[in-house]
Amino acid sequence: MSNTSTVAAPSKTWFGHPAGLFVLFFTEMWERFSYYGMRALLVLYMTDYLLVRPEIGAQVLGFDALKSGLESVFGPLAAQPLASQIYGLYTGFVYFTPFFGGILADRILGQRKTVVLGGILMAIGHFLMAIESMFLLALLFLILGNGCFKPNISTQVGRLYPNGDPRRDGAFTIFYMGINLGAFFSPLVCGTLGQKLGWHYGFAAAGVGMIVGLAIYLLGQKHLAPEPVISARDRSKEEPLSSDDWKKVWALVALCILNIVFWGVYEQQGNTLQIWADKNTNWNLLGWEVPSTWLQSFNPAMIFLFAPLLDGFWRWQAARGKEPTSIVKMGMGCFLLGIGFAVMIAAGSVVGPEERGSILWLVATTFIVTIGELYLSPIGLSLVTKVAPAKIVSMMMGMWFLSSFFGNYLSGLLGTYYETLSKSGFFGLMGVLGILAGMAIIAVQKPLNRAIGKPI
Repeated sequence: MSNTSTVAAPSKTWFGHPAGLFVLFFTEMWERFSYYGMRALLVLYMTDYLLVRPEIGAQVLGFDALKSGLESVFGPLAAQPLASQIYGLYTGFVYFTPFFGGILADRILGQRKTVVLGGILMAIGHFLMAIESMFLLALLFLILGNGCFKPNISTQVGRLYPNGDPRRDGAFTIFYMGINLGAFFSPLVCGTLGQKLGWHYGFAAAGVGMIVGLAIYLLGQKHLAPEPVISARDRSKEEPLSSDDWKKVWALVALCILNIVFWGVYEQQGNTLQIWADKNTNWNLLGWEVPSTWLQSFNPAMIFLFAPLLDGFWRWQAARGKEPTSIVKMGMGCFLLGIGFAVMIAAGSVVGPEERGSILWLVATTFIVTIGELYLSPIGLSLVTKVAPAKIVSMMMGMWFLSSFFGNYLSGLLGTYYETLSKSGFFGLMGVLGILAGMAIIAVQKPLNRAIGKPI
């Protein structure tokens, strides 16, 4: 069972934080290297290879059943909308299973064993991607492995700090930078290998990254907060959640629901924006054609650059009593997401369907969207560990990721309109959705604060 408030961490510190933070930092960095390396290639692998060569697609176990099922709901699907649907299902279920992975850790295995199980499953999945016939099975391994891994690595960050420790928000910012350090390098390595040497080289590199992350985690166990041993008898004596606990749970549920739209728009970076980068962007650099998957490195690079600056800005605001609450920050993140896609409205108007435009359109969009992400995503992770009842914190972290399941599937569903709407119309739809989500979050701020009993 998880407890973020009473479990003491080992005393060794690095740079003012428990050494365990950096074990988790590098573990998550390599896991994200593997995930984003595979994600950078996924849509292009399907649209440029797997789905446009019937003799290859026919070899994929379960593919005909999946395609038939989707087409029974959405009608005939060409390669791009079919790839978008599969992308949305995969990235969605990656965030669906953490809810159950949190329950598995809270009730049966504990966080450490569940993380190790998840790492093993994901490594198997990455290497299975090298075999065309195993494509869907590989995705299943990755989905199940991520479900075990994701909620339990994040909650272990919170368990390193006692209740009320002011370092906790900063710790999640550092942890979030680790996520994005891995996400920055993975398209440069996996994307380049996949596009220049062969798809399977890129997928294999992602598998190696997962193994490195798992090794770091196993070797760094002594630096992590100890897990309490809770017997079945102790669990049977647990008191049910109090009315105040339930208020906190429902407040988090409300935020998770509003979080769905943010991720539905945000995840276009790996879907339709990647297609724009590949088909409508000039990547020629001094005569060398830069792999378009390098787009996936823009966002994490900017997070690494601007997260410390934004953290400093918030501290400057806090010193003057003007720092926004967590909920207001999340609303601002949605507004910025919508504004970022307004840049692509202009790009869609200027760049013709068969033309290649400047890379600066994507740079500007990614910058604004990245600042929006920093206002929402790490703030949400920290908020869960502060608000969730301690006895179900892993499950609640899984629920936070569950909202990303619906958001990621929504990204795939929205992506099916990329070729039916004008490009300006499609990007305009994304912008409007982001701004509406921000308005909704700001609107529910007061009732949520009343439910929790204090401004959050």
